Amino acid sequence: MPHRFDADELFGEDYLHFYAAVLGDERSDADTDAAIALSGVAPGARVLDAPCGHGRLAVRMAERGLRVTGVDRSTAFLEVARHDAAARGVDLELHEGDLRALPVEGPYDAVVCWFTSFGYFDDVGNLAQLRECRRVLRPGGVLLVETLSHDAYVRTFTQAPDAIVVDAGGDLMVDRNDFDVDTGSIVCHRVSVRGAERREAHFAIRLPTLPEWRRFLADAGFASVAFSDTEGAEVDLETWRLVVRAVA
Repeated sequence: MPHRFDADELFGEDYLHFYAAVLGDERSDADTDAAIALSGVAPGARVLDAPCGHGRLAVRMAERGLRVTGVDRSTAFLEVARHDAAARGVDLELHEGDLRALPVEGPYDAVVCWFTSFGYFDDVGNLAQLRECRRVLRPGGVLLVETLSHDAYVRTFTQAPDAIVVDAGGDLMVDRNDFDVDTGSIVCHRVSVRGAERREAHFAIRLPTLPEWRRFLADAGFASVAFSDTEGAEVDLETWRLVVRAVA
């Protein structure tokens, strides 16, 4: 049975509030630079950011001369992206849609899926997402997926009731995590407290091992796959942020 995923509760105002400090300009600029360097795209290239969230990478890639399209399921996040693009004076094509049935045709030179934005579905849905990425890429185009490394996460995992707590000006976001070894997924129960308001969300994120990544991407029609950290270095047991680079 698929794990519960409360997307509407997870990707809303609480997300923007609690992640604001983590995903500030310095981190977002560095992530954008890494995505461009590892994909190998040059100004003028067509890039799909899916999911694009509130546009923190999409807007910055457009500022660097790329022709960027963003897809996300959240209308609220897309509005934030539109506002930011307008404020920065860049063109950005944005679409609301499902990652398993992308509302775009391409062909794109690169598809970017950054900040643990893969693994929201069961394996059938996750494979559908990868096949859609392959469909909209030109031959030789590149898919970049940046996510948590399965091996590093499991090595350092601490079972609930231990929790990860984010304090944003006295507001609290508390994540109590389990790891489902049968599905290879982080399973999280999140509680957010802002003033007198308390909200809960449940979600799971699939973390494939490297052999699983190779199998998924081959099944999705990709010709080759390589792995690195965000700086392009070789992956080892200490690699926390994994970048999967697949060539169509």
